[in-house]
Amino acid sequence: MTILNADLHCHSTVSDGTLEPEILAERAKTRGVELWSLTDHDEVGGQQRALAAARELGLPYLTGVEISVTFCNLTVHIIGLGFDPGDEALVRGLERTRGGRGERAQEMGAELAKVGIAGAYEGALKYAGNPELISRTHFARFLVETGVCRDNNEVFRKYLADGKPGFVPHRWAALGDAVRWIREAGGVAVIAHPARYDQSPTQEYALFCEFKAHGGQGVEVVCGSHAASEYPKYADLALEFGLAASRGSDFHCPDESRIDLGELPLLEGRLTPVWELLADRIQAA
Repeated sequence: MTILNADLHCHSTVSDGTLEPEILAERAKTRGVELWSLTDHDEVGGQQRALAAARELGLPYLTGVEISVTFCNLTVHIIGLGFDPGDEALVRGLERTRGGRGERAQEMGAELAKVGIAGAYEGALKYAGNPELISRTHFARFLVETGVCRDNNEVFRKYLADGKPGFVPHRWAALGDAVRWIREAGGVAVIAHPARYDQSPTQEYALFCEFKAHGGQGVEVVCGSHAASEYPKYADLALEFGLAASRGSDFHCPDESRIDLGELPLLEGRLTPVWELLADRIQAA
């Protein structure tokens, strides 16, 4: 096993992060990251910038994306690593996945207006570096900035979670399609932060089974969205399903994220790191 301080999950202004890809690359390098990937939501538009910045800094890089998927009426996320960002099928699939975000955001604004929060859509739009990727995170930043809530957790708890006044569901890509786009573009598909989903044990097992059947090869074990107590559970599931283990902070913003780039503990020695499946796709300086 190759021990690396890898960070293979973070977001820039190209989706819902607050830092430009170049600033993220510099932050990763400064904080001791030895292998980095930018994984913006449903978008590969920042990949060339991230790669160029990483090369300038001498930071090994893997292409990345985080694809929104609907599975059993829940939204789950699939990370793609080490793929060709110019692959036509992948690019078209991501365009279709992004397509409903703007309409959904306008519906969210209308729903929030019904409970007395006016101008939420326009306010959220100011925080979206890419209007095609306006999301609940941008609404949360607006509601915190305007004093409606103290922090993002309160926003989601009161307004943006399922069943709350500003929640509007969206049907994303199918699980099999997302895995296929990644694989056919030469990459490896990874289940992102599995502990974050509101799933029963049966649903979670079904997700892992279907993901594996479609050709998925990895799962995030050590992640900024997981508690340390959850790492062993997902290490065991990685071994049970024959999946490689990934590691990523899910960093979005210095003021919002639980874990900064480079801060996560290393993977356990009993696991196969996902980067060992992608050794020929790592782009070095």
